Amino acid sequence: MTKTALGAKIRDLRDKKGYTLEKLAELSDSSKSYIWELENKAPPRPSAEKLSKIAHHLGVTIEYLIDEEASITVEDATDAKFYRKYQQMDDKTKAKIRSMVDLWDEDDD
Repeated sequence: MTKTALGAKIRDLRDKKGYTLEKLAELSDSSKSYIWELENKAPPRPSAEKLSKIAHHLGVTIEYLIDEEASITVEDATDAKFYRKYQQMDDKTKAKIRSMVDLWDEDDD
């Protein structure tokens, strides 16, 4: 059995979220065996669609999952995912978020 960086990241993030293999499989429209194989074997070409869904439910980007050199941290991937979501929000929602961030900054002064 050959573990990969991809598999280690999926398992680590899944454990941190408290997801079982079954739960992550259900959330990502995958099978339990597919998630197990990603975590424990080196599948020849994992599905980009499935990896995208898995990344989404684990709160990171697909780039983080497939980065074998670990040049992208979990925090970077989480921030990138948030920013992509933020970019798609309407202007009113963005203004509210910026106001909340400004309030937090005032607490630090």
